This record gives sequence, C-alpha cells and structure tokens, in this order.
Amino acid sequence: MTDAEKTKQLRKDVAPFAKSELKISILQIINTIIPLLVVWGAGYYLLQFSPWFTVACSILASGFVVRTFIIFHDCTHGSFFKNKTANAIIGNITGILTSFPYEKWKREHMIHHASSSNLDKRGIGDIDMLTVEEYLQKSKLGRFGYRLYRNPIVMFGLGPLYLVLVANRLNRKDAKRKERLNTYFTNAALLILCVTLVLVTGWQTFLLVHGITLFLAGALGIWLFYIQHTYEDSYFEYETDWDYVKAAVEGSSYYKLPKILQWVTGNIGFHHVHHLAPRVPNYNLEAAHESIPPLQKATTITLKTSVESIRYKLYDAKNKKFISFKEVEQSLRIKRNSIQA
Repeated sequence: MTDAEKTKQLRKDVAPFAKSELKISILQIINTIIPLLVVWGAGYYLLQFSPWFTVACSILASGFVVRTFIIFHDCTHGSFFKNKTANAIIGNITGILTSFPYEKWKREHMIHHASSSNLDKRGIGDIDMLTVEEYLQKSKLGRFGYRLYRNPIVMFGLGPLYLVLVANRLNRKDAKRKERLNTYFTNAALLILCVTLVLVTGWQTFLLVHGITLFLAGALGIWLFYIQHTYEDSYFEYETDWDYVKAAVEGSSYYKLPKILQWVTGNIGFHHVHHLAPRVPNYNLEAAHESIPPLQKATTITLKTSVESIRYKLYDAKNKKFISFKEVEQSLRIKRNSIQA
C-alpha cells in the first residue's frame, strides 16, 4: 500500500468518530460547567471560615476551567454540536468563563491546525520555536530574549498572565469585523462580571478565587499545548516536504495521563487523533485511538517522561529532533576546538 493509500485509509477509518452526540455533549456541560460555578461559589462562601478553604476551591476550580476550555475548543472546531449556532452560543459562554474570545481563537487555532509542524508557517497559534540555525543567526540580545521566553518560569509563570490579560484581549491587525466585535463583546462581558464581583466581594477575595483559578488553569493549558508538540522526535518539515497526516500523527504526541487527569483535560492527550481529524469531539478521541492501529504508533509521553521536554529549546532541522541550549553550546565548542587544532 502506497503512502497516499495509507493516508486515504487512515482518514476513512477515523471518519466514523467525527460525529457529535447531543446527549454526551449536554452531559459534559452538566458535569463540567455546573460544578465549576458551584466550586467558585463555595470558594467565596468558605472564605469566612479560612482563606485556605478558598484556595483549595480555587485549585479545584482550575481543573474544571481546563475541562471547560476543552468544550470551548470543540465548539471552535464545530465538533461539540452538529448545529453551528449551538456551537457558537456554548463557545461564547465557555469563552467568557475561560477568558477566551470565541471568534479570535477559532481562526487562530484553525491556522495552527493547517500549519502545525510546518517550519515555513510558524507564528500564529503556536509556541514560538527557533531552529538551531535561526538561533545562531540572532544577535546576543536576540538570543537572550529567546532564552528568556523559553525559560519555564517565564513560559509557565508569566505566560498565563500575558495570555489572559493581554493576548486574549487584543485583536490581530488582520482580524475581520466579526472577529473584532466578538473580542469586544467578550472583553465587555468579562469587565462587567469582574467589576461586579470586585464590588460585591472585594478585590482581594476576587483575586483569591478567580485569580488563582485562571492562573493555574492557564499554566496547565500552556503546559499541555507545549508538551503536545515539543518532544525529542517531534515531526517538523519545511513547506516542500511537509505532510498534513505526518504532522498530525508524528508531530503531535499521545500524552498518556492517569484517568482522573485524562478526564480533567478532556482527552486532549490524544492530540495526534485531534490533529488528524479536528471534527472528532473530545469524548470520541480515545475510542478512535484504540480502534485504529496506525494511530497507536504516535509518540507516547507519560507524566514522568514529559518533564524531560522542558529542556528542549531548539529544533535541529538537520537531525530532525529537538535539542537543548547546552547541546548547541557543546557542539559549537567542539567545532571551535577542532578549528584551533
């Protein structure tokens, strides 16, 4: 069987899973959004007994925010409901709950899917990544800036704040009217909700509940996005050799998580399946993975092995793998020594 025939067969095999089921979608809304609102409410109420109860509620709520984001994510792909209007309504509601503008993220994420692992089309919907050659061509200041950006403290510490307070609040220059208005709508809704909560409960209480929740959820979200495409043998190619199916199956990991974390993250660990067929709703991703043998060949990462990916900073296009800054420096040192010798 040729590569083209294998690709055609793979798409055919995954097609039956790309169907939403109304009952399951409604059940996910019930077991995700309602508990989120209840836990948030409990956080405000329990503050009168101890701030630690409130912090515990905020930590718990962050998990429900991540799961709510997965519903939002499915709506942007049109996979959560069959009806386009239903996806837009729930997408906007969950977008407000998670602080993401629906139309803006929908377009940017579609671009991400269409260009994932394509070295010639980076920049929208991705975590910034340089090849070794690009990094070496930068000035000392440019290298410092990139090192700072890829530092875990910056990426997972300041990253959530930048995402929620800046990136999600601004439109791109090429955004069309519908997208711009939707971002303004989301911002206005968030402003009204936040101001109301601050006036009623006080800004300290608001930050203790929603601040902690969104920060932790944002950090976890960035980590998930990072680990799903950043591992040693991840697939990246330039436009001339880039292949959509390879980018999906070889350029997206299978993040094998404990069942409770798999539930919290809405099965997004089956990211290779999602990239191959974005119209597969989150609750069908595991079944597709288990039913289609070629999908089981995707790189499997566990909680333990995923920590190793923190050291991967640059993509070595020649050797087709991610490497660390230390490995680049060692390579340069060896070259200098050989020249001097």
